[in-house]
Amino acid sequence: MNVNWPFFLAVVTMLSLSCASEADKKGRFLLKGNNEMAEGNIKGAISYYDEALAIDPFFKEAYYNRGLAKHGQLRYAEAIADFDKAIELDETYRDAQLQRVMAYLDFGENYKALESSNALVAQNKADAQAHFVSGLSLTALKRYQEAKQAFEQARVLNPENVELYINLATVNYHLGEWDKATEDLTRAKGLDPGHSMIYNLQSLIHFEQGAYQKALDSVEEAISLEKDQAFYYNNRGLYRLYLGDLEEGLKDINFSLKQNSRNLYALRNKGIYYYKKGEMELAERFLGEVSEKDPSMPLVEEYLPSGE
Repeated sequence: MNVNWPFFLAVVTMLSLSCASEADKKGRFLLKGNNEMAEGNIKGAISYYDEALAIDPFFKEAYYNRGLAKHGQLRYAEAIADFDKAIELDETYRDAQLQRVMAYLDFGENYKALESSNALVAQNKADAQAHFVSGLSLTALKRYQEAKQAFEQARVLNPENVELYINLATVNYHLGEWDKATEDLTRAKGLDPGHSMIYNLQSLIHFEQGAYQKALDSVEEAISLEKDQAFYYNNRGLYRLYLGDLEEGLKDINFSLKQNSRNLYALRNKGIYYYKKGEMELAERFLGEVSEKDPSMPLVEEYLPSGE
């Protein structure tokens, strides 16, 4: 057999270099995308992840990172699709599974979130984050007692996670166990006194106890720590309504609605504003819409004019 060895070796070398070059290129695009993400340029990051995937359509990390970027743009369905693809390429890709749960929750797919989080727990019962996202999913479904159990299990596995105590406080708040919720917030504050959610939850507990000025003071602290959370303004608006500062309360509620026009709590609060103004037709319109979508929401029945 007559083989031209120099030519054969040259071809092999060229192919090897080409493969190495392609791997380097996709890696560089991934890194550039990550740098853009770090600088807050999500659109630019996505374009680099697209470039990486054009080179290698089986690049699971690029799907995962693009999913994170699209999640950041509130493009939840597309983010879920990217996480799905990453998991399809690697069924053990835990980070993609965790982030898909979070995307499901933000997209309102709470049952899918619970199904996915249960699968994570089944894979590894010692995974604190799996129990944590299970608790988040159960909270979204208003299965508060089960959510509490999930968070407690996560706490046993990782007792230094401030988010666990905040979420335990949240479910205890919904269960009406305000003393326990306050204890959870005290623990959270010991771990991270600058976490804005601690003060927002404190404000909710004060409100339930009728201490409206304390509620306002606490949510003001939350806003001073994190000025971009729309639901903090919605809560401040509610407290201002109860303190008789109706117009300032409405400003806060409208600001919250501009960020999310489907926020039922903000729509409820706007209905309460109209009730307190004596504009019963508008009050019934807003509160009636909320009642249809979530009849169990606190304060709705109390203020719905037709319910009097």
